[in-house]
Amino acid sequence: MTTSAPVRRELRDFYEDPAVPVASGTPRSLRQARMLAAVLGPATDGARTVLDIGCGDGTAAATAAPLLAGHRLVGVDWSQDALRRAHARLPYAVRGELTDGGLPFAAGAADAVLFSEVIEHLVDPDAALEEIRRVLRPGGHLMLSTPNLAAWYNRALLLAGVQPVFSEVSLRAIHGRPGTEVVGHLRLYTARALREFVAASGFEVVRLRGAPFHGVPRPLRPLDRVACAVPSASSILLLHARRT
Repeated sequence: MTTSAPVRRELRDFYEDPAVPVASGTPRSLRQARMLAAVLGPATDGARTVLDIGCGDGTAAATAAPLLAGHRLVGVDWSQDALRRAHARLPYAVRGELTDGGLPFAAGAADAVLFSEVIEHLVDPDAALEEIRRVLRPGGHLMLSTPNLAAWYNRALLLAGVQPVFSEVSLRAIHGRPGTEVVGHLRLYTARALREFVAASGFEVVRLRGAPFHGVPRPLRPLDRVACAVPSASSILLLHARRT
């Protein structure tokens, strides 16, 4: 099933709205950057090309940059508004889409891809991972993060008949769940579903970790950090996979 033109226009208009959040929390970005730095090694062993696909305003890439010193970090986004903001934080930021012609990179051009809080926004995540696999060299690394449908508080909310955090039923307003921001989530994953989906897309899953969510109310943040020790119950899923 393809997406109709009116729906695509509505999604594009949504993401071009400067009021729509395009950055996630620093703790998640740091954890993900540390995972990537550990597998890439220092640039003295050879500079690697890292694509931050769906870079938003460049905050996550800028957070990762000190840990990836010497490596080539390129931000990619389809939103012109986001790219304007990303240019203030990144030396390289280019426009690209995961569908409709694909990314502006040759096959095997990247050593690693950061894919942070993007997959939950996609109409066609299967095509997106196919395109990411194309631009990654064999053995290249995918660092993917996404909200966890089965986060510890979502399990309690569902038992109470409340719409889970991160899930949305409208692009115009919040209905039936905690929170005040509409962020355009179309897909949500549990740890098991994410592992299976990525593996089925031609990747070997190496590791899955948990990360906290910056939107958790302050009194509950210590509990949220503790939950990171059990990724299947954590707020955010951080997955490291290797292209087969």
